[in-house]
Amino acid sequence: MKRIAMIPARYAASRFPAKLMQDLGGQPVIIRTYQATVQTQLFDDVYVVTDSDIIFDVVVAAGGKAIMSKKEHECGSDRIAEAIEDMDVDIIVNVQGDEPFIDKESLANVLSVFDNDPKEEIDLASLMFKITDIEEISNPNAVKVIVDTNNVALYFSRSPIPYPRDKDVDTIYYRHKGIYAFRKRALLDFQRLPMLQLEATEKIEAIRYLEYGKKLKMVETDVSGIGIDTPEDLEKAKKVWK
Repeated sequence: MKRIAMIPARYAASRFPAKLMQDLGGQPVIIRTYQATVQTQLFDDVYVVTDSDIIFDVVVAAGGKAIMSKKEHECGSDRIAEAIEDMDVDIIVNVQGDEPFIDKESLANVLSVFDNDPKEEIDLASLMFKITDIEEISNPNAVKVIVDTNNVALYFSRSPIPYPRDKDVDTIYYRHKGIYAFRKRALLDFQRLPMLQLEATEKIEAIRYLEYGKKLKMVETDVSGIGIDTPEDLEKAKKVWK
């Protein structure tokens, strides 16, 4: 199977504009993420796919591979689907552009889902990790996921799920880590299928796959990582980088 990584990269970001161009150890965040993804040696190719001339130029100048989006897109999956439509690939991994501390073991475990699926029943795979902090569980910016006994996703929400009505139950909460691995057909289907009510309400693109009956396998990881969504996140990342 041919496997590639795609890093969707928007210049504008509502919470932290131009975050991917912020300096992290002498290089922009997007370059650090690109380099970390290449260094895993898990992929046949790695690309940044962007709507920004600034990001495109900085990636190419650093010796990386970049693709310019032809259309406007509401989410990373749509952006990647356009880019890979005519590519001869089997598995596409969506690596978030603001994740410079990419974890090779977690990525390898996500890819292994497809190695262990000879009947090709799994459409896509993603990551989750346990959380216990009450503020994080209640935080709408932390997307939670619930799964069945085979770790196939049942639902994603910004609300605490499951709701702890019975306080005596030892409830486990999982936070979704937004790295996806897709079969090509599932990604192209996503682009063609219109957004439905649940996705529109929660603003979580993974819900679209569930609403249309796709099978999304979750892989548990112990690595939460550092996603750079705010200036405060960037300061934390700089300390870790040092």
